[in-house]
Amino acid sequence: MNIQRNNSSNIDTENHSSSFTWINRQSLTMLADFYEFTMSNGFLERFSKNTIAYYDIFFRKVPDNGGFVIAAGLGSVIDFILNLRFEEDDIEYLRQQKLFSEKFLEFLKNFRFTCDLWAIPEGTPVFPYEPIMVVRGPVLEAQLIETMLLLLDNFGSRIATKSARVNRAAQGRTVVDFGARRAHGPDAAILGARASYIGGCTGTSCTLAGKLFDIPVMGTMAHSWVQMFPSELEAFKAFAQIYPNNCILLVDTYNVLKSGVPNAIRAFNEELLPKGFRPRGIRIDSGDLAYLSKQARKMLDEAGFTDCKIMASNSLDEHLIGDLLSQGAEIDAFGVGERLITAKSDAVLGGVYKLVAMEENGEITPRIKISENVEKIITPGFKQVYRLYGRNNGKAIADVITLFDEVIDDTRPYEIFDPVHTWKRKKVTNFRAEPLLVKIFAKGTLVYRQPKLDAVRNYCAEQLRTLWEEVLRFKNPHKYYVDLSKPLWDMKQQLLLSSQPKSGDDESGDGSVTHFPEKKPH
Repeated sequence: MNIQRNNSSNIDTENHSSSFTWINRQSLTMLADFYEFTMSNGFLERFSKNTIAYYDIFFRKVPDNGGFVIAAGLGSVIDFILNLRFEEDDIEYLRQQKLFSEKFLEFLKNFRFTCDLWAIPEGTPVFPYEPIMVVRGPVLEAQLIETMLLLLDNFGSRIATKSARVNRAAQGRTVVDFGARRAHGPDAAILGARASYIGGCTGTSCTLAGKLFDIPVMGTMAHSWVQMFPSELEAFKAFAQIYPNNCILLVDTYNVLKSGVPNAIRAFNEELLPKGFRPRGIRIDSGDLAYLSKQARKMLDEAGFTDCKIMASNSLDEHLIGDLLSQGAEIDAFGVGERLITAKSDAVLGGVYKLVAMEENGEITPRIKISENVEKIITPGFKQVYRLYGRNNGKAIADVITLFDEVIDDTRPYEIFDPVHTWKRKKVTNFRAEPLLVKIFAKGTLVYRQPKLDAVRNYCAEQLRTLWEEVLRFKNPHKYYVDLSKPLWDMKQQLLLSSQPKSGDDESGDGSVTHFPEKKPH
């Protein structure tokens, strides 16, 4: 399926009229950095409330030194925007700060979102510096949503990316999100489960996430179940009696090989087989998982339970899973918790929200931020992102960031070049060009049909298969090409040249903003 072009009525979509997910608390409208209010109040004093601004959301570095990021969080962004409004107590709180004009507070009282928003659909692999979301609209409105858009996009994309890495390491085996109890708060547990599912997890232990998002929920017992009974065998038999068609026993409360597995086999034989049921599996949560799983497999097979699965948990991540499988571990499924839900190895996706253009009377004027740190220089203007796929193999060749009204003609050869090392060039032939940014809101009205989560998860898996193995590897992945079109590159260079300080000017350059005069509208 192709999520980018999903206006067809045959796409299974979410119903936003009944509220998409967890965001139904009006106080979240106030979840903003305070400077968003001070700046918006200032904008109202110095600009027309109808002054149009363009903002990009993008990131500069892939976490874990990986090759890509999985875009996620758009579903929650949609629901947040659909519920945007200020309540009386919000207005009164801001009034008490004694910083804001009554004109501004009246604006907030009557606030309605009227911006346009474009986004790269969830589940799409994305790369540094390309816009994942673009906001166009009255500057006061566009400024006020910065924090929530970044919060939802950064977190969702980070956890989906970690999930994709963990699932890739599992080599097709089942991976379940076990992270709720170690998440950084209830919202992180819920949205983390959603993002983990997009990235490839089969299910979650978080019951509320299962209810909200229709994610399969999974879970059986903790060690306390076994401890509650006089013996491990009695605990196993009781569980088998209650759940004969879903019997998975936790076998490491005392000793995996001397008591856990033997007692599980006995419970299976005495409680399940006579009633016509087969065991689902055992779980090992401690010890040498590679050794224990291999020995447990032998014991289960010898007892006639070759179909009984072995699940492992205990602070797993993609590296530990990879090591276990390389050692021949007989593990069929993994429960991955804290290192997934917190992306413990590299917890932050540093997405930013940057002004890239202004619009007055229909004329778009690009804006650029200059910095002595070259990586912090932004690409200005209203932009689109194209992905070029080989027609012969379906593999992603490169992404090209263009001016929004540019069209890449994929019936003719197209030259791409490195935007920094411009002598590195390649002529691409026999390819198709797919625009990635799709319109989500038009003047505040939702125009995008959000696919159901299963469709997003399947789409993510399909898109990962378009990436070369060299981009997917964990260590020293190949750097995927993200280039600028020639018109966009030319515009950026002219802006950089025009921003150079004249003699006697401040030459720090850090944080300066300039514009390209007499720019015609696109």
